[in-house]
Amino acid sequence: MSTTGKEYDEMTKKASPPSPKVMDIVKAFLIGGLICLIGQALNALYTMAGLSEKEVKAAVPITLIVLTAILTGIGVFDKIAKHAGAGTVVPITGFANSIVSPAMEFQSDERDIIGLSRKAP
Repeated sequence: MSTTGKEYDEMTKKASPPSPKVMDIVKAFLIGGLICLIGQALNALYTMAGLSEKEVKAAVPITLIVLTAILTGIGVFDKIAKHAGAGTVVPITGFANSIVSPAMEFQSDERDIIGLSRKAP
């Protein structure tokens, strides 16, 4: 029994109802803005701590990447990203999440892994 195009369209509408686009845009804007605000606060904090401009330019993204990696590792970042959508993908935090997530999936597939190297039998 094959499915017609119209039946398929009805099935997909039931399986994935349309998302509230305006609310998605607002959430992405607010959470993406919050991430940028955190970056700006780190910039000010590191500047007040006496770091040079070059050191601040390195420390801010490193801090955001490490924080995102930790939040991804404990399962918090994915919950934030579920609501924020592109608000978490566009900034540097999306980079960190895209690096840590596959590593975690690889590790969960292989229970006896330390870091990312395979344990000898």
